[in-house]
Amino acid sequence: MNKTDTIAHIKKARSLLLRIEDGFLVTLLLAILAMAVTQIVLRNVFETGIIWGDVLVRILVLWIGMTGAVVASRRGEHINVDILTRYLSAAARSVVSSVVSILTAVVCSVASFYSFKFVAAEAEFGGSAFAGIPVWICQVIIPIGFAVIALRYFLLGIQYILPPRPPAE
Repeated sequence: MNKTDTIAHIKKARSLLLRIEDGFLVTLLLAILAMAVTQIVLRNVFETGIIWGDVLVRILVLWIGMTGAVVASRRGEHINVDILTRYLSAAARSVVSSVVSILTAVVCSVASFYSFKFVAAEAEFGGSAFAGIPVWICQVIIPIGFAVIALRYFLLGIQYILPPRPPAE
């Protein structure tokens, strides 16, 4: 396998992972909508509801928020203040963007580490969130999300300081 084939396989794998992320995000959104609509219909029409439905919606909001943050980190699209970079040269802008991305990766790595410890403590405690599902399963998206964001920003920080490559023929 030559270099061009390897790059093509990497691009295909990346594209597949991005589609999986998008699909997961859409699935979470549809699950939130389905549970909310079900609860509304059950309460207004049948004067009942699913006991754990509201808890599930709150947990799904956490999952969709973290998954959305992961998706936004694909190309560094998180909220940022870029007033300084507007007045810098292209080279200085690359250096500043690289430093900011690597610092973001460090902060997200620390957040991932401590949220992992938190989720591990919850798993050890053994509480149940709803319908017999352990609390730690509901929270596991936090360390995973921060770890993926940290990895992406670390790679983005490196990408900012690498010289641009000519397009493949």
